Amino acid sequence: MEVTAKERRQVEEQVEQLLSGQGSEVTLCDLGLELSKPATLRKNVTYIVCGVIFNEQEEVLMVQEAKPDCYKQWYLPAGRVEVGESLEEALRREVSPACHRGNGNSAFGHLILSPQVKEEAGFDCQPITLLLIQEQGPQWIRFIFLARITGGSMKTLTAADQESLQASWWDRQSSLSLRGRDILRLIDYGLRYHRSPWHGASLPLDLSCRHIVQRTLLLFVGAEKRVWILLVQAPTPHLPTAAALRTHAVTWAANMAAQEALPASYYDHDVATLGVLSLQHNGRQHGRTDGVCFNTLAALTPDRPQRDEDGLAAERPAPATPPPVENPRYVWMEVQAPALKEELLRQSQNPTLLPIQSLY
Repeated sequence: MEVTAKERRQVEEQVEQLLSGQGSEVTLCDLGLELSKPATLRKNVTYIVCGVIFNEQEEVLMVQEAKPDCYKQWYLPAGRVEVGESLEEALRREVSPACHRGNGNSAFGHLILSPQVKEEAGFDCQPITLLLIQEQGPQWIRFIFLARITGGSMKTLTAADQESLQASWWDRQSSLSLRGRDILRLIDYGLRYHRSPWHGASLPLDLSCRHIVQRTLLLFVGAEKRVWILLVQAPTPHLPTAAALRTHAVTWAANMAAQEALPASYYDHDVATLGVLSLQHNGRQHGRTDGVCFNTLAALTPDRPQRDEDGLAAERPAPATPPPVENPRYVWMEVQAPALKEELLRQSQNPTLLPIQSLY
């Protein structure tokens, strides 16, 4: 069953809002809800906030740990989101308790910053954008922020406490005992974004969600640059939303929708999440709003083999239309609005979106 002209306009308006970084309340979940439990901090989910700060010489701010299991080792400022906090509130809380105040120099411009910078390093900050999201399934998600230093001064040994011993700038060349080498990748991301941002500013939207879910804008691009979007038909045509499963990456939700809609042709195609359009989180009611909604862009592409049955190089022509929907719950909608179609084509070929990485 085809969508009506009115329904097409409504869906295209929602897609335009998502592409502009907006979101909407999660009022229903189409897939996986029966296999998912409400997200509850300290029980079944852990959110980490972490970041990188550069000074004008592109030295990175590091913190010397005070915890017994990593005493005197160095790491980026990082910490867990606490019960009752939004992600940005966690950022501000973590940078405030242990400030060593002085004549702090805040003339650093746009810097990559962690929510724990003042608690651990002595600085105030203002969040600017999310830089990167990393996940190990819905039970562990790390959010890396870009922010601006607005006050405070570098924490020294005289202000050492249970959170950290001191902070220091690191030129990334000098020898330093690191708590973990995983931060080197984050520092590299920070440097590349600091020098040449590849996506627009994106901060969490203050919209509540009980579970960790992925709302997927799943595209199929045909050979003649026609663009289709996969929709769930009832109660009105809408983008599929699926709950994240503990046994899979958060972004597996896009595969769940494709597999249910196209069971026969699913294994002949790849489903790739291209990036995060926006992120929704509230967190103020423990166990009721601890969830996160990832509004994502994904693409369904034919899995064309590079060799035929005889082992010879083969290139199959790209199909002109998407694989037929086999489940009456779903429908493909072709995008008609010219500007929207052009933007979706651009993002499918060269995404400029907030990246999300699975660490499985």
